[in-house]
Amino acid sequence: MKFSITNLRNETYVGTVSFDEIVDVSELKLFNNDIKKIDPVQVKGICTMDKDELVFSFSIEGEMILPCARTLVDVPYAFNIKATEIFTTSSVITEEDEEDGVHQILEETLDLTPYIKENIILATPYRVFSDEEALDGGEGWSFSLEEDYEKEKEETIDPRLAKLQRLLDNDKE
Repeated sequence: MKFSITNLRNETYVGTVSFDEIVDVSELKLFNNDIKKIDPVQVKGICTMDKDELVFSFSIEGEMILPCARTLVDVPYAFNIKATEIFTTSSVITEEDEEDGVHQILEETLDLTPYIKENIILATPYRVFSDEEALDGGEGWSFSLEEDYEKEKEETIDPRLAKLQRLLDNDKE
């Protein structure tokens, strides 16, 4: 998603520039081990100019496939990310601008795609869970609710104390 700085200057002089494009970000699955698949995303937004600064306000909408944190099954995760990126055409960038996240443009074209990818990676959740309620378990493990586990734990007697329990039961008789 590339923009010509000259065209942006001319068009933003009159008002704002709006854009609505489909962007292929499928290479994100190579960088992030959690993303198994990601469809092309829709990017909608506007660009305004204030002195030497270009302000891009946009939303990124799409869907990715992530592994379930419990079972590793594929979980579709829809996202809608709101982002703002500020760029400057000034040859000098101050330390304050760097802290505020202002990006310096050194070329005649601006490629917004890396910033779109960065925002997607930053918004990717650490864990997602499958909506499947009936989890049977797998080899060597099973799924149970905490309440069921606590109840089962109360009902079972520690085998080391079973003989002591029988001795106490005999004393009561």
